[in-house]
Amino acid sequence: EAPPKLEENPAEAFTDSSLFAHWGQDLSPENRRIALKQFQYYGYNAYLSDRLPLDRPLPDLRPNGCRNLTFPERLPEVSIVFIFVNEALSVILRSIHSAIDRTPAHLLKEIILVDDNSNNEELKEKLKKYVDEVNARKPGFIKVVRHSKQEGLIRSRVSGWRVATAPVVALFDAHVEFNVGWAEPVLTRIKENRKRVISPSFDNIKYDNFEIEEYPLSAQGFDWELWCRYLNPPKSWWKLENTTAPIRSPALIGCFIVDREYFQEIGLLDEGMEVYGGENVWQCGGSVEVLPCSRIAHIERAHKPYTEDLTAHVRRNALRVAEVWMDEFKSHVYMAWNIPQEDSGIDIGDISERKALRKKLQCKTFRWYLVSVYPEMRMYSDTVAYGVLQNSLKSDLCLDQGPDTENIPIMYICHGMTPQNVYYTSNQQLHVGVLSPTIDDDDNRCLVDVNSRPRLIECNYAKAKRMKLYWQFTQ
Repeated sequence: EAPPKLEENPAEAFTDSSLFAHWGQDLSPENRRIALKQFQYYGYNAYLSDRLPLDRPLPDLRPNGCRNLTFPERLPEVSIVFIFVNEALSVILRSIHSAIDRTPAHLLKEIILVDDNSNNEELKEKLKKYVDEVNARKPGFIKVVRHSKQEGLIRSRVSGWRVATAPVVALFDAHVEFNVGWAEPVLTRIKENRKRVISPSFDNIKYDNFEIEEYPLSAQGFDWELWCRYLNPPKSWWKLENTTAPIRSPALIGCFIVDREYFQEIGLLDEGMEVYGGENVWQCGGSVEVLPCSRIAHIERAHKPYTEDLTAHVRRNALRVAEVWMDEFKSHVYMAWNIPQEDSGIDIGDISERKALRKKLQCKTFRWYLVSVYPEMRMYSDTVAYGVLQNSLKSDLCLDQGPDTENIPIMYICHGMTPQNVYYTSNQQLHVGVLSPTIDDDDNRCLVDVNSRPRLIECNYAKAKRMKLYWQFTQ
């Protein structure tokens, strides 16, 4: 389907929309209405995107030292894969143009477009016409893969990889813009060691006005629910006092570049995943790096209007990863999602192939990974029980952390979501709410008796102050 047909009603001001907070004040009411309809459909300002040049300059946001680096003359070629579903055509074309403009021609072998069954008509004939025009000048330069049904991000990446012919494959969303000099640092690191999987450093394309916002340098990781997150670079990186140095990263958030054959050797990505994948690179002998001198700007949508809630998919994928890769620490994933390890009621599919792959590759344990690669991750092996704490007199009421801005627990209708998660430890502490993922995050909050009424106080602080934070339960 195309973006929703515009209604015939008189235009409204739409002053309450986040789209118009920093943009569009000079638009006519009719054009504001058109822009808002497109924003609701795409999750970003497609109206503005359609009016911006496809070849636009970007601010050079690389650390200063990057401009002085030199790279080998002979580097491997790269195939760039763009994955999309119902993306605005101008956004896709700008991704392509920036890739061509800012990748040395002798290094860019081809561009592969993977359409994961879009039903937006604009992405059929108009896109085909553009591809045909480019290929008329440079035969076979742009290849298009179209799925007959929606396969999801993981299988779309694999589809693009299968078509790629360059020694290195770059897998990207189709709403990015490449910055100057992005390719040479990446290809150099992979040439030096083909078992490196590389992520660029990301900046933000603001969804409303398409301005570029610089993001701080970061590593990439996850919490115990296996949601992706940015991390502070490790202490070892800061000690180098060299902002051009590669950043050792525990995980990959999304877009990455990899040696094409190595990607197959480590089992591609888990095609049993329905949305996002968990990468197994570190445990199986590879490494993951973020490069400060390779910068890509990426649109962070205000919302994903054509995508269903990802929570159920991420939960299923998280359990799948946990069962294959996490050994005794799989319990942490079940705890974080607050579901039982036995009879969870969630079908994670067949994982026998993934387990066989792990055995074949002689991959290391997850404990090794936590100690050697992701030491910032908190461990919760002392948890002896988890779930919700029901009121014994009124069973439909549960202990709840209450408003985020306060530290006063309440009794609330049981709903089983994160604010009611309770974790009981072997030393008789009760953690309430979300499990703190890393030592850089706020500490867990413990239920504490402060005489007047219970409070939620950071556990280490309560322990240091010798507060009453130990609870005994008897049948």
